[in-house]
Formats: sequence, structure tokens, C-alpha cells
Amino acid sequence: MAPISLKRYTVLASLCAATALAPLSVHAQQATVQDGIKVRPLSTSRIFAGGTDFNAESKQQYTQLVNEAKEKNALVPDSDPQVKRLRAIAQRIIPFATRWNDAAANWNWQINLLNSDEVNAFCMPGGQIAFYSGIITKLNLTDDEVAVVMGHEISHALREHSQAQAGKGNLAAVGSKLVGAGLSAWLGVDPNLTSTATNMAAKGVMLKFSRDDEREADLIGMDLAARAGFDPRAGVVLWQKMAAVSAGAPPEFLSTHPSGKDRISQMNSHMAQVLPLYARSKGVSVDALPPYRSNAIAQR
Repeated sequence: MAPISLKRYTVLASLCAATALAPLSVHAQQATVQDGIKVRPLSTSRIFAGGTDFNAESKQQYTQLVNEAKEKNALVPDSDPQVKRLRAIAQRIIPFATRWNDAAANWNWQINLLNSDEVNAFCMPGGQIAFYSGIITKLNLTDDEVAVVMGHEISHALREHSQAQAGKGNLAAVGSKLVGAGLSAWLGVDPNLTSTATNMAAKGVMLKFSRDDEREADLIGMDLAARAGFDPRAGVVLWQKMAAVSAGAPPEFLSTHPSGKDRISQMNSHMAQVLPLYARSKGVSVDALPPYRSNAIAQR
């Protein structure tokens, strides 16, 4: 084998360092187990977020969204039974939010319903929640299933996944450029040829980060729902319903979300941790809990 020149050795060493340090920087702090759920420290999500005030930005965006919905008559009024239902469920869940982020005690929580066929819901950093009517009507959600959805979305905000994604995105972008430049120098080819491959690899890493966040939110959402007196078994039925309306979804490795089958498997594997919390809220033993009953899915 021909000896490696000093220049190429330096490039190769830099390339290896850039490749190795990016993921290590994001996961520098070890994950911990809280209430049977493996979570990363919140401080990890803030390291590379660039000092952005996500709560303030989210509040501004949410206000703009609500105002635009009002103008288009798409904001369901406060007097609507479904709005009252969502807010009643939220009031039961929110007191347990501080278990996962102390800052939630000072959030300006808001819950609104948007008249849209979209099967979706979200919670912005700072506690601004929105449900689309489509997710309620098309899936014919029970209160327990609404609570699991809401707990999941709240969990994204509590665990600061938006902040973490911003930081990881910054690292992935920088890392892909460094790796692309290193490969170009090492192979002696046009940087444009290597940048395409490294950008694709960076996107793949970001999808993996997103799927991990979804899994974490699933489990914390079940925990919140169970403590608030909602049946966590609703999560399994919810994803069975989602599978029925999500035919043609991309394979898991090309998606920001885990597959429904994967999510159901993870939920079932953690049911032993969350079902006793639900039973305790009802003042009974786990063995005394009745089978979970859902509504039939709405016809499309």
C-alpha cells in the first residue's frame, strides 16, 4: 500500500473528527430514565439552538394562525361543545406537565380548534395547542384517544423537541459541509459530487432524530394521559385507526415518524409502567380495570 501523504492524512483525520464529533456533541449528556421512560436531558436540546426564543416566536406564530383562522371563519367558537371538550381534557393533563419540564408552570396555555379536514394536532413551544376538526371526526376519537393525542403533542413542547431539532439541524448542516469538503479533497473530485451524497446522509440522520422524538413523545404522552385519568390503552387503538386512514404512507426509514406498527409495539412494551398510573387515578387495581372500549372509525 502506498504511504499516505501528510496532506491526505490531515484531511482524513479532519473528516473522521467531523463525522464523529457531530453526533457525540448532540448526545454529549447521557440519557436518563424517568418514570420508566428513557429521556435526554433538556439542556442537551438548548446547546445548539442559537439562543432563539422559541416560546416568544411560537406565541407570535400561533396568534397569527388564530387571527387568520378567524378571518376565514375556520376558528371554531369557544361555545362549541368540541372546544369545551378539548379544554376540559387539557385542564386535566396540564397539571402533570411540570413532571417533564418545570418551566411549563409559567406557560400561557391556549387550546383552540380549527375547522379543517386535516388529521392533525400540534402544541407549540410555550403551550399553544391546536386541534384540527378532521382528527376528531375522521377518527371518531374518544376522550381517552383525544388525551393521548394531546399528551403526545404537549410532550413535544415539554421536551423541547423544536429546540433540539434546530440545534441538530445546525450540526448536520455544518457536518455535511465538512464531510463533503473532506471527501472532495481526499478523492480529488468536484465538491459538488460529494456534497450531494453528504447532504442526503445528513437528511437521513435528521429523520432518525425526528423518529426518536416521536417515540419519546408517544411514551410521555401516555404517561400524562394516564396520570390525568385517561386510559393509556387508547394509544394502541389510536394508531390502529391512524393506520386505517394513512394507507400509502412512506416507509419508516424515509419518514419523520415511526411506523404505526413500531409505535404500537413500543406502547405495548411500556403499558406495564403506565397502566398502574391510570388504575391509581381511578382508585382500583390494574386487574379491576374493564377492557378499553373505543368508537368505530368514521366512514370515509
